[in-house]
Amino acid sequence: MPQKNNEHSILIVDDVAINIQILKGLLIDEYKILAAKNGRRAIDIAQNTPQPDLILLDVVMPLMDGFEVCQLLKGNPKTKHIPIIFITGKTEKIDESLGFELGAADYVSKLSAPAIIKYRVKAQLSLSLHNRDIEAQVSNNICA
Repeated sequence: MPQKNNEHSILIVDDVAINIQILKGLLIDEYKILAAKNGRRAIDIAQNTPQPDLILLDVVMPLMDGFEVCQLLKGNPKTKHIPIIFITGKTEKIDESLGFELGAADYVSKLSAPAIIKYRVKAQLSLSLHNRDIEAQVSNNICA
């Protein structure tokens, strides 16, 4: 069993509680899990410290859909660095393209095998943390 890494947190955003529970059950052994049942709450959580390291975002939600949430997060300097993986039942190519256009790091069907979801989460977290390390090194070199 992989060791839990309390340093990394994942925000799961879905208006259906069972979907949150399924993803939480899949990831809780390795990551700290945060959850939101709507887009407004997700944005609030993402802006707070400590910020999540990754967001798993559903598209179909009332009031504010996942595309709007993604657009708002990616348009905010405080949250634009947080990678977003859409995990959704909307699997049309036009929806997937829109997700990427809005800044998503990945787009995954809710029907994907649990192992695929775990691998994609791990890959995006690794890439994001690596990018942050490089940015910190560049910043340190510029300031030195």
